[in-house]
Amino acid sequence: MTAVRAEKAPDRPRVVSGRVVRTRAGGISLLVRSRTVAATAALLVTLVATMGVTLTTGDFDLTVGEVYRALTGQDTGIADFVVNTLRMPRLLTALCVGAALAVSGAILQSITGNPLGSPDIIGFTNGSAAGALFVIVVVHGSMAQIALGALIGGLATALAVHLLMLGRGIQGFRLVVIGIGVSALLLAVNSYLITRATFQEALEAQAWLIGSLGNRLWTHAHAIGLAVAVLLPLAFFLSRRLSMVEMGDTTAMALGVDVTRTRTVLLVISVALAAFATAVTGPIWFIALAAPQVARRLARSSGPALVPSALMGAVMLALSDLAVQRLFAPALLPVGTATGCVGGLYLIWLLVSESRKSRA
Repeated sequence: MTAVRAEKAPDRPRVVSGRVVRTRAGGISLLVRSRTVAATAALLVTLVATMGVTLTTGDFDLTVGEVYRALTGQDTGIADFVVNTLRMPRLLTALCVGAALAVSGAILQSITGNPLGSPDIIGFTNGSAAGALFVIVVVHGSMAQIALGALIGGLATALAVHLLMLGRGIQGFRLVVIGIGVSALLLAVNSYLITRATFQEALEAQAWLIGSLGNRLWTHAHAIGLAVAVLLPLAFFLSRRLSMVEMGDTTAMALGVDVTRTRTVLLVISVALAAFATAVTGPIWFIALAAPQVARRLARSSGPALVPSALMGAVMLALSDLAVQRLFAPALLPVGTATGCVGGLYLIWLLVSESRKSRA
């Protein structure tokens, strides 16, 4: 695969439009763009509608009132079991994993200045998969140990990429190229681990590698929910600095931003989000690649648009999971197959469109 190099004028000032909202003392100001607000509101409405359909439809249909009573503890019958044991943990896991992957991809794409800058392409997802496969094939560990192995594998891959770039700075195109090389190496390692597994271990490993939200319990939802609750606010807090870094190193430093430290911290946040998400569900491809770009186009944002990206990722994964549950019932189709098919088509379109831009 050839990396798409998105060259841009490093220090060209960006023209922004919107309304500046300030506190009375003037200590805090915020640029509010009407298009971004409208896109965020539309995504929130879509998200709520998706949650409603997910919780009320299926093999056992429920009314909105029954769902509400189950969620508030007023119903202890079958509705309580369906909502609080079967549907809600899976739904919350999907929302948190989608948001985590989308923000991870948005940060990497902003840092690299490259639409291919996502944990799927750079190799962090394959690193998490390698850690999980090692636990399955070599350690014969439990589900909790598999999740821990995936987390360690993703972080170790990020460390390896960092060491390969040591002394050269975190430059966008170099990060993508090194990441693609590391990803290819890890893919070979994963294939080797599967060939060394027993038949039962190979089945278990292959099922995990597809990426699924099936049989997700409150323990999974709590784990990814805690990671998102800690990491997403940090990413949102640093989004302004990330926007300045996009303007170019010279401009960002002139505005008082420590470019190297900002890139490093955001890279750690991005890797951690992708690793936690993969540890919970297995590798779910292309959400991190597609969601940030769709959100940025929808909001027409000149910056990274982390909040719309998080909502877009949550919506995309929840809708994908809803589709595989309802359209292919009673077959138990993993959500990773749906995102992989749609994401593959998106990747082909992205490569073709970028190739046309480079020729122009």
